[in-house]
Amino acid sequence: MAKARSTYFCQNCGFESAKWLGKCPSCSQWNTFVEEVVEKTVSKIPDWRTEKSPNRASKAAAIHSIVYKEEARLQTPDKELNRVLGGGIVPGSLTLIGGEPGIGKSTLMLQLALTMPKLKILYVSGEESEQQLKMRAERIQQSSQASCYILTETATQNIFKQIEQLEPELVIVDSIQTLHSAHIDSSPGSVSQVRECTAELLRFAKESGTPVFIIGHITKEGSIAGPKVLEHMVDTVLQFEGDRHHVYRILRAVKNRFGSSSELGIYEMQGAGLREVSNPSEILLSHRESTSLTGIAIAAMLEGVRPMMIEVQALVSTSAYGTPQRSATGFDARRMNMLLAVLEKRFGFRLSIQDVFLNIAGGLRVEDPAIDLAVIMAIISSQQDIPIPSGVVFAGEVGLSGEIRAINRVEQRIAEAEKLGFEKIFISKYNSKGIDISRYKIEIVPLSKVEELFQQLFG
Repeated sequence: MAKARSTYFCQNCGFESAKWLGKCPSCSQWNTFVEEVVEKTVSKIPDWRTEKSPNRASKAAAIHSIVYKEEARLQTPDKELNRVLGGGIVPGSLTLIGGEPGIGKSTLMLQLALTMPKLKILYVSGEESEQQLKMRAERIQQSSQASCYILTETATQNIFKQIEQLEPELVIVDSIQTLHSAHIDSSPGSVSQVRECTAELLRFAKESGTPVFIIGHITKEGSIAGPKVLEHMVDTVLQFEGDRHHVYRILRAVKNRFGSSSELGIYEMQGAGLREVSNPSEILLSHRESTSLTGIAIAAMLEGVRPMMIEVQALVSTSAYGTPQRSATGFDARRMNMLLAVLEKRFGFRLSIQDVFLNIAGGLRVEDPAIDLAVIMAIISSQQDIPIPSGVVFAGEVGLSGEIRAINRVEQRIAEAEKLGFEKIFISKYNSKGIDISRYKIEIVPLSKVEELFQQLFG
């Protein structure tokens, strides 16, 4: 056995140093270095790689001589997961799923394993017992013919032994922070262990062509725990978001080598597991019996390639203590301040002495600039105490001079608004040039400046 040596690792980014440092030179965080024992030795424990995949030197090949054949993806019964992954599970891919504790990561993965009876799936758990998983499976099971095998193990060598005997077609690991490898002499969850265990799973996935899902913990800042290299090693990074006090969950693709990284999947947490939400606009729009509510505007947004109607809520009130407050939930606060400055400078609305609160209904975080027009109209509606007529939707970006700028994929937004029964949509006139207005039943109103919109809605 080789001599063990000590190395210092940054717990935030995984930077390696021979000595302790107060400040990490890579991520500039203070007091993040922890000493770990690293032992480099050739293990005598049987490994699936030594028997099935002997190491051979690779040779360079001209790119025009490489034969590319598109592999068929594995289609899951979960259409939301298929969309976020880019069309299904890619054979040999390594997917990392992160999220807050109790958000539903394990439920999502176990539900996936139980709803694919034609595949032999191995679910490896290092956090729960077999009885706990069985109890959850009884609650969420949708198919009695599920070919799912449960393994409660944390040693990677033992996991690979079971994989060699079982030969599964899909492997799920819950979670990567609980695994440990005999090749590294450090505790589970440390930087070196997380990196080594992920590397072993990555080699297995690429050499065997078996897709692997791994669940990762997140830090209090919301980023995935462990070294940043963990996210670089995997093919796809999915973030499972949502408020545990609400029933809706959002599955977002942060990184995807096989598809778009801006896709979104929405689920509803129920007693029998997670339910797909095929029409998210229904949950993002409140069902109001009265049409006399002020400060509410509907925006046509685009998340990835998916159009959605969302409700923008604003409240403008007199500042009680002389210092006006600015608060935005689900929207960039700096962009809201910019829009408030445009309203005050260009149109004379005295908002600097008033409190402004903005909220995106449904707990969604929106970065699409096309909702600027709805944000402005919701703020003015609340300040002037004039309700916006029902059946009206907005889609446009607002510039610093008060002009309404063009947005992308406006036809998809118009079609979604028409499908949901809206009567009128306001867009930029620069978007209306290539649109055949006659083929839509919804009334399309092209505008160039915000003051034109004020005149149409508020007189």
